[in-house]
Amino acid sequence: MLLVDIGNSRVHIYNSNRVIHLTHQEAIDKYSNHKIYYIIVKQQLKSKFNSLKNWIDISDKIKLPNAYSTMGIDRQALCLSHRDGIFISAGTAITVDIMNLGIYQGGFILPGIEAYLNAYANISPALKTNLNSNISLDTLPQTTKDGISYGIIASIKMLIEKSQNNKKIYISGGDGELISSFFDNAIFDEELIFKGIKNALKD
Repeated sequence: MLLVDIGNSRVHIYNSNRVIHLTHQEAIDKYSNHKIYYIIVKQQLKSKFNSLKNWIDISDKIKLPNAYSTMGIDRQALCLSHRDGIFISAGTAITVDIMNLGIYQGGFILPGIEAYLNAYANISPALKTNLNSNISLDTLPQTTKDGISYGIIASIKMLIEKSQNNKKIYISGGDGELISSFFDNAIFDEELIFKGIKNALKD
């Protein structure tokens, strides 16, 4: 069974042993004739994918206990992958959600790493840089690039740790592997959303 998470800019296809990342059009071109079960975040895209006769929208099957009404379906699926923990999706935005014994507790949203970098560049051209993914958080930076990298990673890390309460941290998303490297007990797993979908379909 092919499971698909349709995001704002990419389509993530799970075929039981790996996750494939494609643009919207690439996914349609390559998989329009396949039987697909999908969830979709962006309402504006629904008509585009609902027109594919072999694609079945299962978003209404995702039911997260105590979720608020406007919570993204992808975040809900992510939280259903395990009954307890902190669940992070690190993509265009960074979402952080907390589960306790199968009940959703709440969460928060941060800009994604690229959005952080763009915000610095908008302040001044002198602050336009890329991220130093090897930045040490144990010493204060002495270059602009490292200062920005430190500010981004340290702020994300501290907010997550403030909410941790000894819970395991589960991370998915394009920048998930990078962010997971700054935690001792984080588990990076790009299949988390699909595990959540499968758990929802069991019920």
